[in-house]
Amino acid sequence: MIRLLTGNTLETGDVVWWDGTGWSLHLVDAVDVGAEGDMLLARTLAAERINDAALVDAVATPAGPRPRTIRERVRGAGPTVRLDLNRMAGDV
Repeated sequence: MIRLLTGNTLETGDVVWWDGTGWSLHLVDAVDVGAEGDMLLARTLAAERINDAALVDAVATPAGPRPRTIRERVRGAGPTVRLDLNRMAGDV
């Protein structure tokens, strides 16, 4: 089992994954943070650049990491609604 670091950007709310050098919008870029996970999580929370940062368990597959929980799989797959049907802030 591997551990991934994830969160949401404060500016846009996009789901991001730690890729070893920075944040990626793509789950496939995520790397195992292993023993450094707790330190990276603490650093991320202290920087306040990423909201809702968390370590998640995943399984390594040939197609890339696969989170073990449904919640994280959905977050990694992207929006579950068509963006062209999304209500924009100005529409309210």
